[in-house]
Amino acid sequence: MNGPQANWLPAGRRLHLNHGPIDLIVEAFGTPDEVQAAYRQCVARFQTMLPELVEELAALRQPAGTTPRTFAGPTARRMEAAVVPLAEKFITPMAAVAGSVADEVMAALVAGRRLDRAYINNGGDITLHISPNHRLDVAIAGTGHGLADRLTIRAEDPVRGVATSGWRGRSFSLGIADAVTVLATSAAAADAAATLIANAVDLPGRPAIQRRRACELAPDSDLGDRLVTVAVGALRPDEVTAALDAGLAVAENYRRRGLIHSAALFLNDEARVSGPLPPHPTISIPTKEFAHA
Repeated sequence: MNGPQANWLPAGRRLHLNHGPIDLIVEAFGTPDEVQAAYRQCVARFQTMLPELVEELAALRQPAGTTPRTFAGPTARRMEAAVVPLAEKFITPMAAVAGSVADEVMAALVAGRRLDRAYINNGGDITLHISPNHRLDVAIAGTGHGLADRLTIRAEDPVRGVATSGWRGRSFSLGIADAVTVLATSAAAADAAATLIANAVDLPGRPAIQRRRACELAPDSDLGDRLVTVAVGALRPDEVTAALDAGLAVAENYRRRGLIHSAALFLNDEARVSGPLPPHPTISIPTKEFAHA
């Protein structure tokens, strides 16, 4: 494995940080001196991030409980903190690794700096920094069902993290959602919640759904011998409704508990939304509200 890499993308506005499985796109906005200083800070923090995680990887792959465990690394602590509130279901800190890495690098980026806005995209899990009187536009996956493909997050909004999960993504899923996008106060919280909501969009025992043991696909998976989705065949409309409603119930529970701000769930040509999605001012398509009281 190569060591940590930091390179400018074309046009020199966005920074690409890569080390093993970690792949970040970083962009900051502000005065040139502040932005360059911020970039130097996040590159310095990135140098040791993967080795820190590897040192505690065995414990991070173990299921979380309702009492937080002690981890040495700050990113590992973020991962554990994100999953403990959800630990009534099976979840390991690895469910929040992408969001936690993004949050940790963002903390380094903004420390002592005066930035207008910034974002870090870790393979679709995004953390945001927004100063007063500023905003950021975020594209979301799975749209096209009457939902706008962009959201505007303002400084006064509580959202600072956006994450997406589903069986078609880069990580394994126990469910059949094409995509579940969650908005929360941090990328780590959004990442963990999106994982479990996507798991809940499911139709257990249906022959149209092909599953394999996670350990057969990745021997070191934190999911062990749990069955993960590898293909979804044709589903009846009532099956799509049942699967989405099961996921929506979990999303609503998390929203009532203050764990997430909102969530959008997608399967085939159907969608469900829990909570308000911040509208984009230039998008005229109204957001469909499917949330249950």
